[in-house]
Amino acid sequence: MGPSLIIAVRHGESEANLAHRQAGETPLVYERGDDEVTLTELGRTQATALGRLLASLPGGEAPQLVWCSPYLRALDTWKIAQGEWGVDPLPVTVDTRLRDQGAGAFAHHNLAAIRERFPEQLARRESEGAYAFRPPGGESLADVVARLRDFLGDLDGRADGRRVLIVAHDSVVLGLRHVIAGGPDAELAAVLAYAPVLNASVSVWRTGPGRRFELVRFNDVAHLTSE
Repeated sequence: MGPSLIIAVRHGESEANLAHRQAGETPLVYERGDDEVTLTELGRTQATALGRLLASLPGGEAPQLVWCSPYLRALDTWKIAQGEWGVDPLPVTVDTRLRDQGAGAFAHHNLAAIRERFPEQLARRESEGAYAFRPPGGESLADVVARLRDFLGDLDGRADGRRVLIVAHDSVVLGLRHVIAGGPDAELAAVLAYAPVLNASVSVWRTGPGRRFELVRFNDVAHLTSE
């Protein structure tokens, strides 16, 4: 049957997000591993706001099952949100297919550092397109979409009409938009028009006629500014 509702959330602001933002156009090599980075103070505040949003949902819209990226910033976002929500612990599945897009040789580098150290690869990225380009040892957005298509196929058999919360990353939320819409991969580049997916943003799909998902809202951060 598949899930009746999917709520996809990007993690709150991470330490790496902050470091990259502060570096701006200055080359930065951020040494911590992608799976080790946790939340900033702002990120924890955003996760708390997410928990308040979940607590405000009517009973028929609140998630019943949780799938989470294995990366610490996503796990911490859910832990803080659940604590603020105050709900009894929900079943949580940590799934490696929800990890962030693998950066390969670009890992740890901001765009300024990539320009400095990998100019030929950046030129190839511009030529191939951001959705198709695969950095050495990394993944393209098309690779992310392939594992998300596999993930959603499994979710159909496990969610059984229930409401699902996914806590993951910007590339995952973009990939979900493409896969759920059911468009051909030849049109994958179009999804980049919806980037960037913001920290702690909420995107919602609801089952509509013919068991097809309808997009309710995307990249919504109203809960982060409400009193």
